[in-house]
Amino acid sequence: MTITTTTYLAVGRSDAADRLVEADELLARLHGECGGSLEGVIAVPELLALVRRSREYGLRLSREVRAFDGERHVSAWVEVTPVGQGGEAGCDIGVVSWNIEAQAPETEEAEARRIREIDRQLAEFSARLGPGQRVLSVSSDAGDLAGLVERMEGGLGRAWTDFLELPELGHEQPMHWRILDGARCVIEGSSRLWTASLVPLGQAEQGSAGFQLYLTADTPLPSRKPLEASDADATPIGRDIAPVLREPIGRIIANAETIRSRLAGPLKKEYSEYAGDIADAAQHLLGLIDDLADLDAVEKDDFHTAPDQIDLIDAVRRASGILGGKAQERGIDLVLPGAEASQMARAEFRRVMQVVLNLVGNAIRYAPEGSTVSLSIGRTGDHATLTVADQGPGLDADQQRKIFEKFERLGRSGDGGSGLGLYISRRIARAMGGELTVESEPGRGARFTLSVPALD
Repeated sequence: MTITTTTYLAVGRSDAADRLVEADELLARLHGECGGSLEGVIAVPELLALVRRSREYGLRLSREVRAFDGERHVSAWVEVTPVGQGGEAGCDIGVVSWNIEAQAPETEEAEARRIREIDRQLAEFSARLGPGQRVLSVSSDAGDLAGLVERMEGGLGRAWTDFLELPELGHEQPMHWRILDGARCVIEGSSRLWTASLVPLGQAEQGSAGFQLYLTADTPLPSRKPLEASDADATPIGRDIAPVLREPIGRIIANAETIRSRLAGPLKKEYSEYAGDIADAAQHLLGLIDDLADLDAVEKDDFHTAPDQIDLIDAVRRASGILGGKAQERGIDLVLPGAEASQMARAEFRRVMQVVLNLVGNAIRYAPEGSTVSLSIGRTGDHATLTVADQGPGLDADQQRKIFEKFERLGRSGDGGSGLGLYISRRIARAMGGELTVESEPGRGARFTLSVPALD
């Protein structure tokens, strides 16, 4: 009988926490190039997944592992063997084969497309230009560019370079768009330095259909007013901190989405997913900031809404349209009133939508997959009502008392909530002359009802 023994190019060992505690040079180098360190969690995503699966199943597993070390694509056949019962002592790792493939050079066209897309994601100003680089329309939310937007809107048809300075270019107009692409700009009313990016439009000849102009700042917009301890009536989150935080967090989201969608260049699927996680976490943080800003607003003594004549069915249908995709992802059926349904009320539509989106979003998040969430409207006395009913686990009497308290999440963790949504929603309902209530029993779902003054 012939006994064959596997010859390994490199070996290593992980512990019960999937940290690489020993490794030969070949394996250790790849681990380091992927961002790991010795006695740190395995940094090669596919290898980490294989090790975890081997520990979980208590089986020796082998498969091809792929990674990108920053310059080259690496593929290796790896064998992983759990050590101890259930892998309690970690795993032995053996590299059987090792192949390296250099990354294909990026074409000039692909590089230009990638750079332009990044510019578009980061830009704080955009303008549509005609073939002669004359301004057709402008768009910007940056506070320090309000003057530029006003000047350009008042001078449509003029060259965009008439409205700012180009300190590094001494040429007289008109200049070719390639010279202006990447030019540094100084803009009246802004203390920041800007970079212009011109994207030519048109197939037969670049620029024959005009251009898209993007302006990107070298730094985020600073706070307009520093916090002052003497501001006794200040609401730091709502008035000062929130606007400052939204700018850098927005950039994190934009950059992460750029990486996730591989607009910044070739990327392994696992790293694209990590970038998606970063974007999701930043979106959650942005949502928390918005909640805290709303909290500051609704707790002010002079908080009030702007009531108007509205139809609650409009809020129901719009909320369904906004959250229908999330419901579909979880197999949840949103049941709406009939086409002829209508219930007029006196309330601020924007605030009603804020409450309804919170109620429907919670129902979708906590109801079982494949269940039903029903939205209905009606009238009780002199109040119009909008009810959201789910088939979730329900609430006992004590939970019903607590659920509208500030930061109350009923023991839930890791679900992305801040514990402020229902508290804020009830404050809004009461500010509109109405109320937000809940009816529920354990195991029988929950019915949240928003009531606001009705119109005859």
